[in-house]
Amino acid sequence: MRRITIGGVKRRTGRALRSVGERLATPPAPDRSDEFPASFSRWSYNRSARLKAMYPGAWKKQFFSEPTTARIAAVVHVYYVDLLPQIVEALAAMPVPFDLIVTNASGQALEIDESRMPQLGRLQVLDIENHGRDILPLVSVVNAGLLDPYELVFKVHTKKSVWREEHTELSGSGDQWRESFFSELVGSVDVVTRVLNEFASDPALGILTSTGNVLGPEFWGGDRDIVGALLRRIQMELDEDALRFAAGSIYWVRGFLLQGLRSLELMAADFDEEAGQVDATTAHAIERILGIVAGEAGYDIREVGSLTADVADPQAYRRFAPEFEAVPRARVIPFYLPQFHTFPENDEWWEKGFTEWSNVAAGTPLYPGHIQPLLPSELGFYDLRTPGVRDAQFELATSMGIEGFMYYYYWFAGKKLMEMPVEDLLASDADQKFCIMWANENWTRRWDGSEQNVLIAQDYDRVSAKQFIDDVLPLITDPRYIRIDGKPVIAVYRITQIPDHVAVIEHWRAVALEAGLPGLTLVTVDVGTSMQGVEGELAEHGLDAYLEFAPHNMFWSSLPRDHRGLDERFQGNLLSYNAMAEKAEERLNTEAPDHRYPGVMVNFDNTARRQWQPDMWYGSNPYTFRRWLNTTVSAVADRDRDQRVVFVNAWNEWAEGAVLEPSQRYGRTYLLAVRDVLYR
Repeated sequence: MRRITIGGVKRRTGRALRSVGERLATPPAPDRSDEFPASFSRWSYNRSARLKAMYPGAWKKQFFSEPTTARIAAVVHVYYVDLLPQIVEALAAMPVPFDLIVTNASGQALEIDESRMPQLGRLQVLDIENHGRDILPLVSVVNAGLLDPYELVFKVHTKKSVWREEHTELSGSGDQWRESFFSELVGSVDVVTRVLNEFASDPALGILTSTGNVLGPEFWGGDRDIVGALLRRIQMELDEDALRFAAGSIYWVRGFLLQGLRSLELMAADFDEEAGQVDATTAHAIERILGIVAGEAGYDIREVGSLTADVADPQAYRRFAPEFEAVPRARVIPFYLPQFHTFPENDEWWEKGFTEWSNVAAGTPLYPGHIQPLLPSELGFYDLRTPGVRDAQFELATSMGIEGFMYYYYWFAGKKLMEMPVEDLLASDADQKFCIMWANENWTRRWDGSEQNVLIAQDYDRVSAKQFIDDVLPLITDPRYIRIDGKPVIAVYRITQIPDHVAVIEHWRAVALEAGLPGLTLVTVDVGTSMQGVEGELAEHGLDAYLEFAPHNMFWSSLPRDHRGLDERFQGNLLSYNAMAEKAEERLNTEAPDHRYPGVMVNFDNTARRQWQPDMWYGSNPYTFRRWLNTTVSAVADRDRDQRVVFVNAWNEWAEGAVLEPSQRYGRTYLLAVRDVLYR
């Protein structure tokens, strides 16, 4: 079993992995298309790009408009009303404030004595049909975004499980099973405090359930094919030997592991009609999937009985109190594309009114389940000229722990393109941190910086690159500009393309000193030798560090094309996201990332720009991304805080599929992964 480093400690990821080569060579399992509601073929055929609510519409009138201050939520599903008082009594043991979300499928009005729960903040009771057991109601709460605020969740339901007395492999009655969950997970203030202390002290702990309820592959039952079909929705391959899951559907869990279920695009039609089933339904499959994605995200699943030692800090549970001031573990900075507004050159080169959205909306799927076009959700098809757009973007980003944006800066021999967003920010009094990367390559029709189909070229002979520093001086002297060790950060995409770049850099540093700055932090993208990247010692080039910009100079591994239903017109590259992530993690765990600021990518798929000849990575999902980002942040954890810089590709590269912004397909799940890593 592969091990990764989390916060300097090597831990198992909780998933047994086959070799990269073995997994890449294995075609997806056949889909029993007509045998269960959540089949992959049904989902991929029926889904649309329309923005839709995947929860009961009547709930909207009950949503709170003001944000909560609680960090913990209890999610209770009620079918057997007579068991609700026991749950309320158990929740009285909470030692810190929490919110309570109740889904009610009983058909009866519920009476909940709030006075019995002294730490209760908000109470929300949501009526729902009796469909999908306790799992569809949970998924509906997730899809509605109601769990987005919470770091930790206690998931419980009114469980009777009368079938258990006749089960040949599981002992005890349903009542005894239920009592074991309550006594070990919420039995008293001391019990809950111990649970919270464990989560606060051990960042690898993802799911905690009662003793004897973490099960393995011997308990696949009839759920293997359903799980495989659901995992294909998020481009994960099933490793049936690695199954570990929390049986019984009562557990403590990191909020992100539930929040990420939004990426499965589950709806009521995916769940079986109720017929008293004890196996082989979508609800049972999701129970197992939660364990699988926990391992994929880098988290462990444990039983209370495995917690043998007391944590060092008996007050660690206060970490989940509203007044606790959490600080991001690293300085995460995503790249920002400013091409979401019209400007004369694009009107001339393409058609009047062209923006990046013109590319994005034109994407056509290349295989079943391919998310093209990838479209925005809550921020919409924004125009960066519209007041308030960048404010909303920055507010959303910083709420997840992101420090600021690195704007792509386009400068061609003194001529600037798409400078409006960053210059408007400079002219404003908005408290928004930013920095720039000079995207110093040709602007081409194929969006590849090549020497072919050039629309506007870099011309260093006509105007020296030395002048660049004079043009950006107002930006880098602004107090909001991002600095490392007090020195403004300037990134240059392909520094070796600049003639005599060492002398140019020396000039830039001199101008900065003359302007009263303490110097510059000059970084260049590690593009590799194939793109004429820097060779030899960085100091010899006048540079301070590399900036990693995945997928540049990362591990590229082709995927087999058979059995994927690829469009016959496809002539591009099909590559493995998971293989790239694993190789990057392996390098980070074995080599100190000296003289570089590491980076991760959300995804890369430029089908929207190049349609039949794209570079397309398969396998990106919020859980794998979370694991890669967590390993990357952990790799810089020992640095001085100012040096703990990690770059992400990207905030809004919609036509390349590299998007942290909320999308119709994934909601906020990638952003919630960032928050989970930074505030874990």
